[in-house]
Amino acid sequence: MLKIASIVGARPQFIKIAPLIHTIQNYNNIDHLIIHTGQHYDYEMSQVFFEELELKTPNYHLGVGSENHGYQTGEMLKRIEEILISEKPHVVIVYGDTNSTLAGALAAVKLHIPVAHIEAGLRSFNKKMPEEINRILTDHCSDILFCPTKNAVNNLYKEGFTNIINNGELINETFINNYSLSINHLPIVINVGDIMYESVLLYFKLAEKKSNILKKLGLINKKYYLITLHRAENTENTFRFKNIWEALNIIAQMGTKIIFPIHPRTSKLINSLHLKAHSNLILIKPVSYLDMLMLEANAQKILTDSGGVQKEAFFFKIPCITLREETEWIETITSGWNILVGADIQKIIKAANSFYGCFNKSLHFYGDAQTSKKIIYILLKFKGLLSKNFAIQLLTK
Repeated sequence: MLKIASIVGARPQFIKIAPLIHTIQNYNNIDHLIIHTGQHYDYEMSQVFFEELELKTPNYHLGVGSENHGYQTGEMLKRIEEILISEKPHVVIVYGDTNSTLAGALAAVKLHIPVAHIEAGLRSFNKKMPEEINRILTDHCSDILFCPTKNAVNNLYKEGFTNIINNGELINETFINNYSLSINHLPIVINVGDIMYESVLLYFKLAEKKSNILKKLGLINKKYYLITLHRAENTENTFRFKNIWEALNIIAQMGTKIIFPIHPRTSKLINSLHLKAHSNLILIKPVSYLDMLMLEANAQKILTDSGGVQKEAFFFKIPCITLREETEWIETITSGWNILVGADIQKIIKAANSFYGCFNKSLHFYGDAQTSKKIIYILLKFKGLLSKNFAIQLLTK
């Protein structure tokens, strides 16, 4: 029996864990514990995801809530450690780049429990971003680094990770079955593709059947823009935020509807700054994952500072305008489907009016939508590597 503990706590992580949960249901030799830190704690940002996507209810809910980074991370670390000591999993899986990710990795590594990081190797090269610090530290705590792209593998190689499987190329089931494994130490770096791509394909058909968000908001396909805005670099910098807000109002005055699902952090800032929205800038509460997929797939353009939304825009081939100075998802830029505009008013307006994305719709960099199967198969195959003494003992399926 392989015992896995997954640490989640924020909306993007619920999306990333969903395919893994569905895949694990096909195995009777895996015990999967889910520890929800409560980093996102309100219904719209948390519980609705588990209900709508029919996911297993978390075994533990820590209820940490929203606090300053140090307090929040420290509380998570303390509470996760207590659970890990009690449950004794073979491996702890962490996802992405949130404070929950870092807290889970730190709790596990200090207890000598191997860490597997899903979405390893991403770099924005901007250490002012809390997420960048979380990524770097988590990767250097990890024993198995599951990368979503070849570029992510290259980033890790430059940081000194040399135990790279298949030269960083995407692996498939045939490779796992046939490759002569000669691994005698951890960490190992493996390109398994992007788990969010798998999630989008898994749930978009369900979204088309279940979601009525377009009808509810009176939206016509390709006749509106969609915006999300939540990163600290924008919401904790009033100059940047006011610039973005002004640009959005100008775009709205030009006649295009802009749908803006408001993150709680962003909503508080708008209220505190007493900002007014043009009638075409439509503020709504956070939406479910299925509703978000429908809003993304049918938008004319997307404006965002979210890494996940940049990728989802790419998957749906919707032009994406990124309200940041850099991105960890450089493939979306080089393919021509994404453009960086920062918080520059004129750049935002110009992109909204004239950026239409690339006409080459065949480009893909994020794998084959089999990521969760590869992850579980690898963890089973390398169970011996995950033991406390790192003995080499391969376990076949």
